[in-house]
Amino acid sequence: MIVRQLPEGIVNRIAAGEVIERPAAVVKELTENALDAGASRIDIVAGGGGRRLIRVSDDGSGMARDDLVLCVERHATSKLRGDDLLDIRTLGFRGEALPSIGAVARLTLTTRHAGEPHAWALTVDAGAKGEAMPAALAKGTRIDVEDLFSATPARLKFLKSDRAEAAAIADVVKRLALSHPTVALSLADDDGGTRTWPAQPFGEAGLLARIGDVLGRDFAANAMAVDVSRHGVRLYGFAGLPTLNKATAASQFLFVNGRPIRDRLVLGAIRGAYADVMPRDRHPAAVLFIELDPHEVDVNVHPAKTEVRFRDSALVRGLIVGAIRDAIARAAPTTASTLGTATVTAFRQPAGRTPHGGPQAPLRDWRASAVRPFAGGFAEGAQPAFTMDMAPAADARAAAGPVPEVVADLPLGAARAQLHGTYILAQTRDGLVIVDQHAAHERLVYERMKRHMAEAGIARQALLIPVVVELDPADAARLLARADDLAAFGLVIEGFGPGAVAVRGVVRIA
Repeated sequence: MIVRQLPEGIVNRIAAGEVIERPAAVVKELTENALDAGASRIDIVAGGGGRRLIRVSDDGSGMARDDLVLCVERHATSKLRGDDLLDIRTLGFRGEALPSIGAVARLTLTTRHAGEPHAWALTVDAGAKGEAMPAALAKGTRIDVEDLFSATPARLKFLKSDRAEAAAIADVVKRLALSHPTVALSLADDDGGTRTWPAQPFGEAGLLARIGDVLGRDFAANAMAVDVSRHGVRLYGFAGLPTLNKATAASQFLFVNGRPIRDRLVLGAIRGAYADVMPRDRHPAAVLFIELDPHEVDVNVHPAKTEVRFRDSALVRGLIVGAIRDAIARAAPTTASTLGTATVTAFRQPAGRTPHGGPQAPLRDWRASAVRPFAGGFAEGAQPAFTMDMAPAADARAAAGPVPEVVADLPLGAARAQLHGTYILAQTRDGLVIVDQHAAHERLVYERMKRHMAEAGIARQALLIPVVVELDPADAARLLARADDLAAFGLVIEGFGPGAVAVRGVVRIA
């Protein structure tokens, strides 16, 4: 078998296959370059899901002519000061992004350094490098990527729809926006919508404001602050209350030294921290930052730089688990503001009636006359079973008399109390049932909808004044794509500009 040296163009395309997997990877690399250049504002434009056009403009330091010519060569970088690959203090360091992009697309760089009399522009078309030419630009750098993967048509077959690729780009920009709250970012797409994240002040308040801009008000209103340090490792950010849980882990954002990552160790530590207070099929929401000496973490594990390897992984995992559990203990028994209380009424009989149809005796007030306050939470130590000088927490005589036979035979029994506005305590013939009222309310609505669909279809009620709901543009697009399916279930929606839907009809269940 004959061994031969591959041509430079083929080498660049192979490297591009490792670094540039999809349009979102291009946006990530170019935006990280802008952040490393000290930009205070970054504007991103994506056309055709990133296939047709990606433009990233920044007001950073820019490049001189000689640096511009060199930056599109492989393994040429300004971000690695010495030869120590463990001393990585920037988001990029390999010098592969620009030549890899230029190998599979038409890449145009326009940049101006403060020491240059004017800007310079350079084009790389499918690996063919042009000459640096004078150009017009006030400050910073603008990079245009056109016809992505035109030099590798086979890669186009593996891309998803424009909408899916645009959603992946939005996810990348959101993560970078979270990691650098003091930098203003904007993202424009084909739909004419522009999402903006204004610069926030440095500190915890600014970080929480940026989190609210990216993830929405629900998370910001139900987040627990975390800030601990141990043996040179600092963990800070915000973790959601246990009751603010999601069906997937998409609301977990993790950063190491400002770099967005998706590391199994960190994800497993977060899940372990919530294991005792959250159902196994639910996932917490969290925005957490880990800062440590660059020599204690290897970010050169994967070309996409989304995986890392810690030198002392046990220290990092223990720090995450301990910090989140302490935050949960301090916050207990607080519940998320997104939980409703409508489920309580499902356990109540109509006023003055019993399940038998007869009169119902009025219930007494359950409030205790003198209850000793407890200072602990989930981490509270074991308490004695009985304390002689402690007043009861509820009046056990509130529902004097035997439990009606019909009520006792119901699966959930008779409701006797509500705990922390979240749980319902129900009495059965031979035991006690504790019901999560939020989950119970969802189940009740689901069962009613099933019954109505089986009988006569779900009735809809038109709203006199439509309700406008602000959403993430990607979430709004997914909802509108299934508008017909939602209408069959009684929810009538339509688009109301970028990132918003108007609800014109809702389910009417008697």
